[in-house]
Amino acid sequence: MQVARDSGQPTFDVSKLDGVEKAAILLLSLSEEDAAQILKHLEPKQVQRVGMAMAGLEEFSQEKVNAVHNLFLDDIQKFTTIGFKSEEFVRKALTAALGEDKAGNLIEQIVMGSGARGLDSLKWMDSKQVATIIRNEHPQIQTIVLSYLDPEQSAEIMSQFSDKVRLDLMMRIANLEEVQPAALQELNEIMEKQFAGQSGAQAAKMGGLKAAADIMNYLDNSVEQPLMDAIREQDEEMGQQIQDLMFVFENLIDVDDRGIQTLLRDVEGETLQRALKASDNKIREKFFKNMSKRAADLLRDDLEAMGPVRLADAEQAQKDILANARRLADAGEIMLGGGGGDQFV
Repeated sequence: MQVARDSGQPTFDVSKLDGVEKAAILLLSLSEEDAAQILKHLEPKQVQRVGMAMAGLEEFSQEKVNAVHNLFLDDIQKFTTIGFKSEEFVRKALTAALGEDKAGNLIEQIVMGSGARGLDSLKWMDSKQVATIIRNEHPQIQTIVLSYLDPEQSAEIMSQFSDKVRLDLMMRIANLEEVQPAALQELNEIMEKQFAGQSGAQAAKMGGLKAAADIMNYLDNSVEQPLMDAIREQDEEMGQQIQDLMFVFENLIDVDDRGIQTLLRDVEGETLQRALKASDNKIREKFFKNMSKRAADLLRDDLEAMGPVRLADAEQAQKDILANARRLADAGEIMLGGGGGDQFV
């Protein structure tokens, strides 16, 4: 892969672009072969966001490309995690971005590559699709599937079930410690038959209290709180253990300053405004002190001038920031600490 450094100074202000837009521009400026080599290393949810950005690009000037290339070459040792969704969405987004003929081979390499087999096939599907597929399976199979998938996707799948089923599944996930490789292989083979893939046996340590807490972190508040109340009612000790393992927005106060600064690079301004609108002064100051004085002053002014925000929107913004924080923590870039009618704020 070759990325040429522009000899002149780019006049386009690359800081106007977020990380996903930069990635989309970089990929679209490469050959299909080079882009495929990069994309095949991303997770399904990562490919979704990049694909959406690629499809949505309206301006693709050489000036903008040069600016992104120069930034990439200056920052090449840094790694940015991005998030994503279904196979069908990826197909549509990349076809819209590249055209049907050019996108064909690239899509096949990404979607039908080595990572889309057995249980992994479910990662490329819409959450409603997965819920439909496993709805009539034995609860233990549902439990294994939900424990295997990413917490965010599992939360979306669980949202498709009734309160009673959600409670049963969350209790099973919390009690699950491991699955025998033979049992996991058998389930993998069932999925392979459905999606014409292949997969080998793999280690099967999954589930447990931490898995339950991770899934709870991604549930909408309207689902999360009743489910937590039901868990406590059925097993108070388990409910408390799950709660202790959950990481909520207020826990960001325990992240060190360098971690907050790293997190801020991945957070859009509007998202941060909505999230802080529903936060107390202590957590606001945590963010303010890790920004430049000018940026902090501007954010304070924006918060004061900001009109009412639905509590649900503010909480969703907080969850989006937490999702970024968890991805950065998984990549070893930051350390997380702590535990875990429309309203307006």
